[in-house]
Amino acid sequence: MNILITEDNEDINNLLSLHLTKEGYTVFQAFDGLEGLQLFNKEEIDLMILDVMMPKIDGFNLLTKIRETSEIPVILLTARSEDADKVLGLGLGADDYVVKPFSVIEIISRVQAQLRRYIKYSSKESKDILTNGSISLDLTNYIVKKKDILINLNPKEFKLLSVFMKHLGSIYTKEQLYEIVWEELYHGDSNTIMVHMSHLREKIEDDPKNPKYLKTIRGIGYRMEKVNE
Repeated sequence: MNILITEDNEDINNLLSLHLTKEGYTVFQAFDGLEGLQLFNKEEIDLMILDVMMPKIDGFNLLTKIRETSEIPVILLTARSEDADKVLGLGLGADDYVVKPFSVIEIISRVQAQLRRYIKYSSKESKDILTNGSISLDLTNYIVKKKDILINLNPKEFKLLSVFMKHLGSIYTKEQLYEIVWEELYHGDSNTIMVHMSHLREKIEDDPKNPKYLKTIRGIGYRMEKVNE
């Protein structure tokens, strides 16, 4: 999934980027509010970490602009702990508010929680039928077809496929997929994910050993490619 860090302190920006990348996220970095707005408009961003005090466009004004078009999760960072700032940020549409100094582990935990919540919410609000290449997925009637031929998936396979099709091109770690699909904490059992991914490939790929839809990103996780057919 794609995360945009907009923070003018290079050390903080780079530290967050390093650790979030290790967690399997695709990270974009901006070092002022204007650059953040430009990247937000250019890329498919799933979550933003946003500093309040920045040059060119401050965090509050940037948040206001984002909320004109998007409901992605936004986590505000600030060195100020006044309640008035928290109230203002949350009132403008921020989903979370973290006061510096903070621990990286805390930020990662908050990012994961916000993305889980957002994916659940967006799944309820998304359009009924998703398509990619010759595959169509009907969220309302739980039907998957390939070239108009019905594909029988079990509930976990269907949910896995729906996650990928809602966020084409986004990389998911095994941990992220397990917590989204099984809705419980991941305890390091990667075999469950691998088995379900293998079965899903057998059902949707022309050549499961050389997949064109569900790609393995070595050492990180999986991604669904956008396919034009």
